[in-house]
Amino acid sequence: MDSILVTGGQPLIGSINIAGAKNACLALMPLTLLTEEKLILTNAPRLSDINTFKQLLTSLGSEVDLANNGQEIQLSSQKIQTVRADYDIVRKMRASNLVLGPLLAREGQAIVSLPGGCAIGARPMDIHIETLEMLGAKIILKDGYLHASAPKGLKGCKIKLRFASVGATENLIMAASLAKGTTIISNAACEPEVGDLIDCLVKMGANISGRTTSTIIIEGVDKLYGTTHPVISDRIELGTYMLAPVIAGGKLEISGGNIQLLSAFVEKLTQIGVSIKKSNDRIIVEGPQERVKAIDIKTGVFPGFPTDLQAQMMALLCTANGTSLLHETIFENRFMHAPELIRMGAQIEVSGGLAKVTGVSKLKAAPVMATDLRASISMILAALAAEGQTIVNRVYHLDRGYENVEEKLSNCGALIERISS
Repeated sequence: MDSILVTGGQPLIGSINIAGAKNACLALMPLTLLTEEKLILTNAPRLSDINTFKQLLTSLGSEVDLANNGQEIQLSSQKIQTVRADYDIVRKMRASNLVLGPLLAREGQAIVSLPGGCAIGARPMDIHIETLEMLGAKIILKDGYLHASAPKGLKGCKIKLRFASVGATENLIMAASLAKGTTIISNAACEPEVGDLIDCLVKMGANISGRTTSTIIIEGVDKLYGTTHPVISDRIELGTYMLAPVIAGGKLEISGGNIQLLSAFVEKLTQIGVSIKKSNDRIIVEGPQERVKAIDIKTGVFPGFPTDLQAQMMALLCTANGTSLLHETIFENRFMHAPELIRMGAQIEVSGGLAKVTGVSKLKAAPVMATDLRASISMILAALAAEGQTIVNRVYHLDRGYENVEEKLSNCGALIERISS
């Protein structure tokens, strides 16, 4: 199992390009199940999660080819050979549940294992199930699999989500696109990745309105078509690399990202004294000369502070001047990185969904373990500023969501290398 070795104390100077969004691409790939024609996704990120979803779709009968050095995904699903999504594949990644809606819409049935992924909370399937049942599906849980069928087809209706779940919103939109009649989803997730999914579906012939609102209206159509669609840039990767020079010192020019998708995050960085400038298509972030100010953070659904940037922000606040409070409202078990940061000298107290972080002047290197995807990059960020050499273990999580981390950071002066076991 690979590890990452980081020698701290080197400021970052250079440029970094942001890849396509993992979470957007994983929602776009199952769209191939809704059409017999070819779907081409460009600006795709080169990640292990993409390969896992490729494996899943191939097991269902889809043809999936990677072109342009992996940045273009060509998908074709002329015939679905099986509607069973096996545990051995689904257990690796939470987004695997996004085949449920498309399979129901096209084949009228689906057998999908309960999903896996990072152990950051229960993330139950109940909202997915109850909303698809409102469209006319019958779903039972048996031996760890969801057995879903739509004997009379899917029919549109009014649905109010009791929580603005991104995954449930995406599954519902895909299923409703081929349902009979009109589906109105209220309290829908407004994340940019949902908007990207809608944009691609509209290109494929879907009739959807309300893209940027919490009320989405879908007029079911009889058929969807192939198209070519660029994946939006990864706002979480952008936020992560915006934090890097603030933690390690230095100055980075970041291209390919959309800062408008991170308004709540950018507002917090500005408040603690971080310099953020835009020049043409680049975002320039310069680390402060002194310790940043402490600040309180509360994660929330879009456009709130992203839960996927909470671990990285905690790494920064470990050396802030004062005491910060981080309130996690999305996942109930997303402070597993805190004990690892404490090993590096951080002062953190966790109580339920609240973490109290008292800044220290300097972190110190230590062997640490990546407990999930975002925790893994937070360990690397902390190690960039720590005294000595930090070894981050179990970095297979990292490869699920960050493309060429060692190369991007080392090109900017970081002393970082991968150690293969």
